[in-house]
Amino acid sequence: MARRETAAGGPGSRALVVDVIRSAGAVSRVELTDITGLTQPTISNIVRDLLAEGIVRETGSSASARGKPRTLLAINPTFRYGVGFHLGADTMTCVAIDLTGGVVGREVVSRAPDDQLAERLAAQYDEFVAGLDLPRGRVDGLAVVAPTPPPGSSAEAAGAGSWLGRARGELRDRIGKPVIVENDAAAAALGEFWSRRISREQAFGCIYVSTGIGAGFVFNGALLRGAGSDAGELGHVSIRHDGRPCPCGNRGCVERYASMVATVDAARDRGELGRRLNLRGATSVSHAYDLVARAAVRGDDAALQVVDQAARYLAVAATSVVNLLDLGRLVLTGPGVALAGSVYARRVRAHLDETAHARRRHGVRVELSAQPRDAASIGAAALVVQAAVAPGHSPDPMR
Repeated sequence: MARRETAAGGPGSRALVVDVIRSAGAVSRVELTDITGLTQPTISNIVRDLLAEGIVRETGSSASARGKPRTLLAINPTFRYGVGFHLGADTMTCVAIDLTGGVVGREVVSRAPDDQLAERLAAQYDEFVAGLDLPRGRVDGLAVVAPTPPPGSSAEAAGAGSWLGRARGELRDRIGKPVIVENDAAAAALGEFWSRRISREQAFGCIYVSTGIGAGFVFNGALLRGAGSDAGELGHVSIRHDGRPCPCGNRGCVERYASMVATVDAARDRGELGRRLNLRGATSVSHAYDLVARAAVRGDDAALQVVDQAARYLAVAATSVVNLLDLGRLVLTGPGVALAGSVYARRVRAHLDETAHARRRHGVRVELSAQPRDAASIGAAALVVQAAVAPGHSPDPMR
């Protein structure tokens, strides 16, 4: 069989080897050769470099058909770290992870004003790393993620989509480390891919339910980005051609029916439900949504009907994405599924089982995130780790 080969030890080959070791947990050099299709000398060269850098380590051995035990290789989790910040409306979630995606620290602080962004983020980075007592030389950088402003919105018109990018250079200079800027839903997808040890051979997707709805997709270990790095705007997939108008200019966007904002609006429209849950007294959309979701899972019929209807709309959009990209695995994450995630997962699974185009050829594994509220910040940190130890995945490397 002909072997697929990139430049020996080049970024593509290295990323492939790191991905296989990460997803396997522990694997021998012989197995790496078989799985990757790279030649034995190339595997030997890459593994030698990874061992010398401390990214992987030898750990135990496995039996061989020829009798000689094979030394196993595994990611060295505490050798390097990544830090990720997720900018919310009022707060910022800060997370540090190790090389396997394990969370080693978390903190939620108030959000910095946009006009002081680089200065405040740099100060928070210094305090966060110092507070965790992480060796600064082993922290590979910082990724900052935020929602994409709705197309056609006043935020987009004001340039809110680029203010974080403009702060990137100053922030890099202040902390003396590489900095990545990314959409929060895309980051969440990479975080789930990395921490779940999902194989790069799987076509993987992640749906992020929050005040809006986004998605991220990972193919061959890399995020699918699109022509303008806007791939994954699931919230603006229309599910009703004559539906509710959306700021993006379209009608019937799923975000207008299944986001946290839409669900809260639907609950308020049921006057008695809104009064009973005191939605008027909620301090934010997130607070109001949690009141509805909590009531739903506790058995409140009216609240459950509202959440279930949102889940039905999301399932329609999810099936369209699965059909388009032929996904084999899908994770639901974000604050919108933190409390009532089982309702969404049940509806998405049922709709895929009934309507997915390839359902008779393969199933789609639908899962809930273990840390839905922190998925974007964990994903941000995973961007840093991946760029540091498996370069070659991203067209926008850390600078």
